[in-house]
Amino acid sequence: MSTDKDDLTIEDDFVTAEEEVEPQVEPAKTNLSKRRTIDNLLEERRLQRQLADFDYDL
Repeated sequence: MSTDKDDLTIEDDFVTAEEEVEPQVEPAKTNLSKRRTIDNLLEERRLQRQLADFDYDL
């Protein structure tokens, strides 16, 4: 194990791969479609839970 203390130089002018590429923006229509799909799945799950809990011996 080395006990020498070396000074490290940091270069601030480098560019990361994330900074080079502009983030792709999804159209609002796609986002809305995904949200509707998720909402429909959650609603279906909620309704199935209600059916499972329903007392059929009225």
